[in-house]
Amino acid sequence: MTQAPQFSRGQLHVHSSPQEVARVTRALRAVGTKIVLVPTMGALHAGHRELLRRARNIPNTVLVASIFVNPLQFGPNEDLERYPRPLEADLEACRDERVEIVFTPGREDMYPPGSQVTVHPGPLGDDLEGSVRDGHFAGVLTVVAKLFNIVRPDFALFGEKDYQQLVLIKQMVADLDMETRVIGVPTVREPDGLALSSRNVYLNAEQRESAVALSAALSAGAYAGRGGKEDVLKAAQEVLAAHPEVALDYLEVRAPDLGPAPEKGEARLLVAARVGTTRLIDNTGLLLGEPPEPGL
Repeated sequence: MTQAPQFSRGQLHVHSSPQEVARVTRALRAVGTKIVLVPTMGALHAGHRELLRRARNIPNTVLVASIFVNPLQFGPNEDLERYPRPLEADLEACRDERVEIVFTPGREDMYPPGSQVTVHPGPLGDDLEGSVRDGHFAGVLTVVAKLFNIVRPDFALFGEKDYQQLVLIKQMVADLDMETRVIGVPTVREPDGLALSSRNVYLNAEQRESAVALSAALSAGAYAGRGGKEDVLKAAQEVLAAHPEVALDYLEVRAPDLGPAPEKGEARLLVAARVGTTRLIDNTGLLLGEPPEPGL
């Protein structure tokens, strides 16, 4: 197969220039190779590695990972400046997972001076996470739209831990007629149930132990699903009440598309809370009015 200029299969290529990444990926697509993208903000952990492995298993594709701490999705009092940025360790992880292109733009590469246009997320962008993180999802959708335009991936993988983000990205792709197929990947967890997150490094030992209450509450809620929405919330709240050090932002049962929860059938239980100064989110699928599925 004819190779794209300055591209060799099986090797890691690192680019910070959007124009260079666009040139290489378009050349690859021109010779019949599909592109699969895993967007990240770096600080790669086992959850990111699972995304990369799932992506790598899609046949006849070149795997692209982006590493960019997106300032547009951080609020003025959030952790943009202290967000972990271990680039060399991230590149080594990408080598381990046989990523072939890593896109590492700087802020001005993605948002040149004078940039003004963003993607509006619609009503769901002001709900749940959006109700406590003003402008967050406009920032998320804007950077994802730019990545899709630069890389032009055939597939893009996102973790289900950020479930509202996944729903909104799928909505953006549908509404704006984008060609990328968005694939959600189940949340990767520690053995005790805690969802993997780059922000877990902020937790001290005591806070780390308390944080398990989030996944425990989700498990309790899921197992109470046969009794309906109110039983789900009651069971989850009882778990969280035993951990007053966990400051709850919200705990809600919704439909899979994050509309109102149905009386019966598939639904989603979502939680957000602060443990110390660290804000954590988690979610799980469940069945309302039916026997629960095993495990989270």
